[in-house]
Amino acid sequence: MKIDLCPNCGSDRYIKSGVINNRQRYKCKSCNYYFTVNKLGKKIDDYYVNKALQLYLEGLTYREIERILGISHVSIMNWVKKYNIKRPYNSKYHPTYKILNAQELSNYFSNAQNLSGAGTLVTELGDKFMLIKWERFRD
Repeated sequence: MKIDLCPNCGSDRYIKSGVINNRQRYKCKSCNYYFTVNKLGKKIDDYYVNKALQLYLEGLTYREIERILGISHVSIMNWVKKYNIKRPYNSKYHPTYKILNAQELSNYFSNAQNLSGAGTLVTELGDKFMLIKWERFRD
């Protein structure tokens, strides 16, 4: 990674000054500040990691979570492996989900038929809400 300026004083007068933990160390000639440069990788916010794992536990597939959160299904799969998440298995129920805004969610819950015969979970997704409903398979 190329360095342009000293992070302490903003000077462009710096020299190499050794290697620590396989990273090049530099010394600024203007302020005698020692610094290293870390390559900043792409990091996904912990909120989205938690939300992806919650949705996985609710029964959504990797691709469905990818479409909802905009995070790669491979990343989600790696998080499931990393944190050793095990999804409870019950073949009698299957989840369906809807993404609603606050007004649509209010209208949904005002109808009594939507509340009977299934378990329901509501989770927040930014400015919208995801409603997950478990229904029994029909024979």
